Amino acid sequence: MAPNTTTTSIETVSEQFQKLDLKALAKEKGSYQVFPKIHYPPLEAFEHNDPGKLGDPKKTSLFENAEKAFNLTPSLGTEIHGIQLSQLTDQQKNDLALLAAERGVVFFRDQDIDAYQGVELGKYFGRLHIHNTTGHPEGLPEVISIFHDETNPQTAKYFESISADEAWHSDITYENQPAGLTFLKLDVLPPVGGDTLWASAYEAYDRLSVPMQKFVEGLEAVHDGQVHQNRAKRTGNFIRRDFVDSIHPVVRTHPLTGWKGLFVQPGFTKSIVGLNRNESRLLLDFLFKHVSGGHDFQLRFKWTEDTVAVWDNRCTFHCAIFDYFAEGRRHGWRITPTAEKPYFDPNSKSRRLDLAEKAALASKQE
Repeated sequence: MAPNTTTTSIETVSEQFQKLDLKALAKEKGSYQVFPKIHYPPLEAFEHNDPGKLGDPKKTSLFENAEKAFNLTPSLGTEIHGIQLSQLTDQQKNDLALLAAERGVVFFRDQDIDAYQGVELGKYFGRLHIHNTTGHPEGLPEVISIFHDETNPQTAKYFESISADEAWHSDITYENQPAGLTFLKLDVLPPVGGDTLWASAYEAYDRLSVPMQKFVEGLEAVHDGQVHQNRAKRTGNFIRRDFVDSIHPVVRTHPLTGWKGLFVQPGFTKSIVGLNRNESRLLLDFLFKHVSGGHDFQLRFKWTEDTVAVWDNRCTFHCAIFDYFAEGRRHGWRITPTAEKPYFDPNSKSRRLDLAEKAALASKQE
């Protein structure tokens, strides 16, 4: 049996209630999110059974059924045309999990999947995260609504007051078991602007010098959700679950690829365990600038309406570009399955080294 699967088919999720059309609501009503004042208990530890372990190394179920598929950069990003996420088979889901682990982020344009189907799809990949503070559609607490436009000057003023470099992050790393895959669909876009950047954590590690790699491999960092707490205070939103601090390795091993990736970012990483404040700040500032300035291991994606991005937070960072407040409205929704507690395996390899060894082996066998 496939991991984390459900017996309810995606197509029959909603038979007892009227589905909300989030795209229509965003266009016609504007902000529709609810911010319920309820308190959730602390998250409990669980064993994550990653469906990517059942993935086909060749991803045959995806590539042979696609109209076309192509890489967006040498190390990061793949785009697939002609496949609907609402109709994936279990093997295609397994292959997608493995592909995202290898390529970081996978894009699917012209998708018909709705948020209700997205919830059911997300459950296949892990336990879904319900956010502590953000707004969601009525009856869909697992869904984060993405909504910004020119009608909220307070939000525009805030984002224009900070540098985009500060927005790089991997999702909810303050949790003990942070995000694995994330599914984001954007269905309303401004005429220009609103791009998203991704960066490869594998390449961020590989671009460090060998002495620096060895130094940071032995370190751990504290992650917290202070940025979300501050936002809740700024907007008056209720905090529905107490925030926690978590300690994670600075270099993380991905369980599917076995590759090492840098696992710190300015969004949630606050200090290095064991270093004094000045040492910690100096090292984190260097690593943050390394990620934000790593244009040779980044991609900038220009959305089209009804595109879905599927990325693996265990091996990528991302940063939304808030440059469109004077241009128009941007709306979408996000589903966030969680995964294992981050760990570092000293026997794991870098992406570059592993691929080079496999290429050399294949050459000898020819």
